[in-house]
Amino acid sequence: MTKETVLVIGSCGQLGTELVEALRGIYGDAQVVASDIRKSDNPVFEAGPFEELDVLDEAKLKSLIERYKPSQVYHLAALLSATAEKNPDFGWKLNMEGLFHVLNAARDMGIIKKVYWPSSIAAFGPNTSRFDTPQFGAMDPTTIYGISKLSGELYAQYYFNRWGVDTRSLRYPGLIGYKSAPGGGTTDYAVSIYHDALTTGHHECFLGEGTILPMLYMPDALKATLDIMHAPADQIKIRSSYNLAGMSFGPEEIAASIAKQVPDFSISDHPDYRQAIANSWPAVIDDSRAREDWGWKPDYDLDRMTQDMLENLKPLYS
Repeated sequence: MTKETVLVIGSCGQLGTELVEALRGIYGDAQVVASDIRKSDNPVFEAGPFEELDVLDEAKLKSLIERYKPSQVYHLAALLSATAEKNPDFGWKLNMEGLFHVLNAARDMGIIKKVYWPSSIAAFGPNTSRFDTPQFGAMDPTTIYGISKLSGELYAQYYFNRWGVDTRSLRYPGLIGYKSAPGGGTTDYAVSIYHDALTTGHHECFLGEGTILPMLYMPDALKATLDIMHAPADQIKIRSSYNLAGMSFGPEEIAASIAKQVPDFSISDHPDYRQAIANSWPAVIDDSRAREDWGWKPDYDLDRMTQDMLENLKPLYS
């Protein structure tokens, strides 16, 4: 029987690095093709094939698909919220044209069976209910990242409805992990704060006290991503993107959790332009549809995540 091959585009980011490792554990090193605009020095990428790919190069993308014949594509390449605000023209170009190239390849080439593309809580906006943010409701994003994510959701749904492309998506909250550096997102303080706890013992936060945002620990993000992709197609009832939640907290709450493990840890806040972005996003997400349709349930709360983060980061600074 022919082994299934998986292509991960934008694999060197925070999520992609860990996703490649998880997928290789399932399908085998040789069957998971990692790709990005340049290769990371993370040893994860030495275990199996890696291809340099700019997803805006449609011809090269199609050439890689013809060569490896992946049945699944995880398309992660994007300019994140804070970074895209600095270069909105390129943020739109990368986030949208890259998605079109992948969706068109899935529609036209007859090789790809499933496409995963992540959305984000950035697709919501100031008129969205901030607490218990519903699956379906007001969506009026205020950033180019959020605008591209909302547009991408509608296009993913359109390609499913019009041409039967099996698209699957999650609206990620802030993602927290220890295996790679933050990638330019508004929630990235929740990664940096753990590094600061083990180095300087103090964190200067670019968001103010009381800025509650939804977050998800990386093991849970990986579980959700793999679960939705491995679920039978008839269980995927929403083809735009599913709400996804793990925990919600503000900077002072994550600092208090860290202080249980690092007693002298302190935090101060110096809000910058990212504060306005955070203020336009939900605080607590209703992910009941994901739980009902394909059995989503997170494993980590704040204190369990903090303990695991610090335990895994300590060897870097010992």
